[in-house]
Amino acid sequence: MQKSFKPISQLLILFLAVFSLLLQACETTEKKPTDDKSKYVIPDTVMQSLKIDTVSTSQLINAITLTGKVGTNDDNVIPVYSLVSGNVQDIKVLLGDYVNAGQVLAVVKSQEMAQYSSDLLNAQTNLRIAETNLLKTKDMYKSGLASMTDSLTAEITVQQARAELTRVGKVLKINGGNTQGDFVVRAPISGFIVQKSATNNMTIRGDNSTSLFTISDLKNVWIQANVYESNISLIHAGENVDVTTLAYPGKVFKGKIDKVMNVLDPTSKVMKVRVVLPNADYALKPEMYASITVSDKENRQCLSVPSTAVIFDHSQYYVLVFNSKSDVKITPVKVLNAVGEKTFIEAGVNQGDKIISSQAILIYDALNS
Repeated sequence: MQKSFKPISQLLILFLAVFSLLLQACETTEKKPTDDKSKYVIPDTVMQSLKIDTVSTSQLINAITLTGKVGTNDDNVIPVYSLVSGNVQDIKVLLGDYVNAGQVLAVVKSQEMAQYSSDLLNAQTNLRIAETNLLKTKDMYKSGLASMTDSLTAEITVQQARAELTRVGKVLKINGGNTQGDFVVRAPISGFIVQKSATNNMTIRGDNSTSLFTISDLKNVWIQANVYESNISLIHAGENVDVTTLAYPGKVFKGKIDKVMNVLDPTSKVMKVRVVLPNADYALKPEMYASITVSDKENRQCLSVPSTAVIFDHSQYYVLVFNSKSDVKITPVKVLNAVGEKTFIEAGVNQGDKIISSQAILIYDALNS
């Protein structure tokens, strides 16, 4: 009986083996892997706000960035002193306050001012006495009771009294003109209090070299910028510059190099240049740090793209060349220089190429994912 079933068993085993091989072949065919990555297609929502620019030709501009600090315009800075000794009272302003010309800043109680007032009163009294004496002397001269010499002497005394009154009045006026023994400190110009060294009840001397207040109008400011020796030949007086600050990121202030100091600092080995900027809105404050960009146009043309189109990754610059929303190529480029919103390209793209200049980093990451 066992022998009669042997051929059937062998046939069944052979059939199962063939079926297994066929099944494996089908599964291999169905699960065949592909090495091709699906292409990235820019979504329509992104395309609606995407900015596409064209590679163009522009005059090459080289830029030098200097560092500096905002300061006051020395021609519009007025230190305010007390002309007399005394005690400071009733300070009416704080550091940073805006004051108008003639505004009272403080009052100094002064013995000297009291003396000037007393001198004025004495001079006025002496003049009245001299004028009364002159009238009497003239009457006596007409009556024969006084000589011509007496009359002339009386006239000279009146002239001297008038001169003394004029002198005392001018001295008092120079010192503020107050007859109550006070020296009133007033603002000589309109502007901001940029320095304040006076405090209430502080005793001062008339020969003190320290000002009580310093006022500047700040309508235009100076920036002292540092130029390293290697860049000195590229800096010239009269050149326009762009100034940026940490306080106002993205905002560019327009200024001009007003003066070049033709000496190097012996310690820092830098040359100073003075940049003048209008400051009508008082946005620039003294002591702010600033970056100054000096542009120098060369007499040659170069390919340029918006700076927002350039991506820096793994020590290489790239741009995204746009053919269609499903055909965007990451293209390496060689950058010559970047000045503000424009970047100059030496190689990698051609004039007329379409490039993506907004959301470039977002698309670049999607293409690399």
